[in-house]
Amino acid sequence: MSARASRPRPAPAPVFAALGDETRLRIVARLCSEGPLPIVRLAETADVTRQAVTKHLMTLAGAGLVRGQRSGREKLWQVDRRRLAEARQWLDHASAQWDEARDRLRAWAGHPRRK
Repeated sequence: MSARASRPRPAPAPVFAALGDETRLRIVARLCSEGPLPIVRLAETADVTRQAVTKHLMTLAGAGLVRGQRSGREKLWQVDRRRLAEARQWLDHASAQWDEARDRLRAWAGHPRRK
């Protein structure tokens, strides 16, 4: 058994809860498209204060979606793409389960399978 297989996978709920807020979702989208940014730059286009952006970043960091790293006097924030990939894998798995359930229901009801 590999070390990766024995390590428990993080629960996806905190990721989806963090992304459920429109401001946090926009922050993540901006970090994905522009790369690491300081809070000052993130707050420029946000509809909230710098302090609110800081709180949103702390929530995102708590879910493992972003991390901050000191660069001189400022802290640059970046997305943890591994955590996003884990969330995507969970969504793909859930989607496959729903597709299988739909196919079983159609088979039970006598309808042909559609793709």
